[in-house]
This record gives sequence, C-alpha cells and structure tokens, in this order.
Amino acid sequence: MKYWMFALILMSVLWLQHCRTVPAGPSEVQFDPTAVPYPNLSDYGFFADLQAQQPQTSVLPYEPITPLFTDYAHKARFVWMPDSVQASVNSDGVIEFPDNTVLIKTFYYPADFANPTSSENDLVETRLLMKTAGKWQAFTYVWNEAQSDAALNLVGDFKQVQWKDKEGKAHQIEYAIPNKNQCKSCHNHQNILKPIGPKVKNLNSDFAYAKSETSNQLAKWQSHGFLAASDLPNLSAEWYEGKLTDWEDLDASLEDRALAYLEMNCGHCHNPNGQAHTTGLYLTSDETEPGKLGFCKTPVAAGKGSGGLKYGIVPGQPDSSFLLFRMESDDPGVMMPELGRVIAHEEGIALVREWIASLDGDCETLQ
Repeated sequence: MKYWMFALILMSVLWLQHCRTVPAGPSEVQFDPTAVPYPNLSDYGFFADLQAQQPQTSVLPYEPITPLFTDYAHKARFVWMPDSVQASVNSDGVIEFPDNTVLIKTFYYPADFANPTSSENDLVETRLLMKTAGKWQAFTYVWNEAQSDAALNLVGDFKQVQWKDKEGKAHQIEYAIPNKNQCKSCHNHQNILKPIGPKVKNLNSDFAYAKSETSNQLAKWQSHGFLAASDLPNLSAEWYEGKLTDWEDLDASLEDRALAYLEMNCGHCHNPNGQAHTTGLYLTSDETEPGKLGFCKTPVAAGKGSGGLKYGIVPGQPDSSFLLFRMESDDPGVMMPELGRVIAHEEGIALVREWIASLDGDCETLQ
C-alpha cells in the first residue's frame, strides 16, 4: 500500500474516533425555553470548546470575590442571556435577571493544584441555573469518563475524585453530585429558588477576560449588554462602591474576612429569608446584632447537633463555640453546611477559629 493511501486511511480513522468522542455541538448558543433541559451539555452550544471550557463570545465568564467551598473543587463560572434582554439592579443592589438567563458552573479538579492551569483536569459536573417564565430551575450535567460531554442527571450521583494539593499531598474523596431537590434546598430564598453567588457586592472586582483585557466585572456586564447602563450611573452609589471582602486577602481585617466567608458558605441559609431563618442565626457580613451572629446565642439544636456546647460563638473560646464545632464535623447529622461538602474546609475553619479567638468579652457580660 502506498504511503499516501495509508496516511489517508489513518487520518480517516482518527477523524471518526474524534467524531465519536467529541461532539461538535452547535456553533452558537441554542436555548429554547420550551425544550430545555436538553439531554447533553453540548446541545446548548455555550462553549466554542466544550472540554476546555472556552465559552462562545456571547457567554461571559465571571468569578465571585469570595466563593462557596465545595470539597476543594475548582469552578469555572459563566453567564448567558439573549440579546433582547438585560439584567437590572434593584434599590438594594440585588441583580434581577431576566427570563432565559442561564448561569453555568463547572466543577473540576486539576490533577495538581500547584499547576491549576494544566489541561489535566477532571471535569466532574456542570450545573445550570436557568430562569424561564419567571422562575429559576436547576439542572445538573455529569461528565463522562472520556471528558467529551456531560449528560443530564436529575437523581444525583457519587464520583471518586483525586488530586494533589499545593504541598504535594494526595487526596481522594467520594464526591457527591446533588439531586434536583438538594439544589433547591441550598438556593432557597423565601421558598423560591434563586442564585447565590452573582451578587453585586460579590462581583465588584476585576477579572482577566483575556491576556490583553482586565475589567471590572460589573462594568464588563454593562458594556457587554448584560446589565442596563442606567443601573450603573456612577461609582458613588453605595451598593456599587461596596464589595464583599476576599476571605483570603491577608491585608483585610480578620473580622471582614471571617464574615465574608460565613456569608458565602452559610449565609444563603442563615438569613431572615433563608431556609434556616427559624434558627435566628444570621451569618451575613452586614449583620450588626451580635446575638444574631451567634454571640452567646443558645443553639436551636440540642445534644448531638450542638456537641453539648452552650453557645454559638463564645468570644475568645473557639473550642467552646458550636458554630465551629459544626464546621469541623464530617458527621452528616451534625456538619454545617449540611450539603455541598463531604470533608471539612481546613483553611476556612482556621480563619473562623482565629477570628473567634481574637474576640474580647464573655457570655456573662454580653448577654
């Protein structure tokens, strides 16, 4: 057989293999609110390169200042909305998304956390939060072993994941992929499913959109047409100037870092409109009443759930504070948050521990 004929056959075989493992997908975003959810992530056309998570030009990546911890998973986040609509900002600085908005979040593990830009990533799941007919819906897509596409999954799943941390230590866990009802539980706001992460104060930061472009994310959303120009009239608006503290920013105050961490990891339930509102424990960065933050507050849960401890936060005594006890636990009947993790977040715990240890006062004088 002549060499050119052999080469032609080999190229044909490789092309057929590529077609079987890497779906081409549409060349632009496809979103029919009457037909979603589609069976595969590739069906939406959100990505020019699905496996590399390279979005179409109409899809914007974004990054919250302080993110939610999920078993050390890295996350790639994106937002898309049709050309005909825009988001707005209400008087409280809350982004009101229009119908047919889709928030996209892919959970993945770099093989080596010391080199997170490597192409050797384990793509685990992609969650879509989409708004149709005035209501948000959550759908999860689980990636196949070939990492070529992700399929719709409504019942949840478990997957063994492993990685090497920045110090070179190997880790392995059974990662829990939530079912549809569990998604509703975390995103519950006055019994309505709503987004958690993309808040004005959590997006008011710079993001590197390309090697040659770094821009404030709110300004980028505006210039891209995702946010009405009238909603960012100037930088003097109180809600625009404000921003959530980066919990890893060592130049920020210890209290601001701790409260930002608690807001993003606990505050979506522990607020006056959240699923845990009946506890009276409101873990948000703007809460000013010490008792509602847990200072010398007796627990609603008793026994096992409180660890036998008397108060949520005991100033200067982290080991006597049941808030920290529940953060440290991996017992499903004790741990907080209840969903979204199977292991404790060592760095987040260390931050909250340091903050509680720094507090003055005692529960006799504060009550």
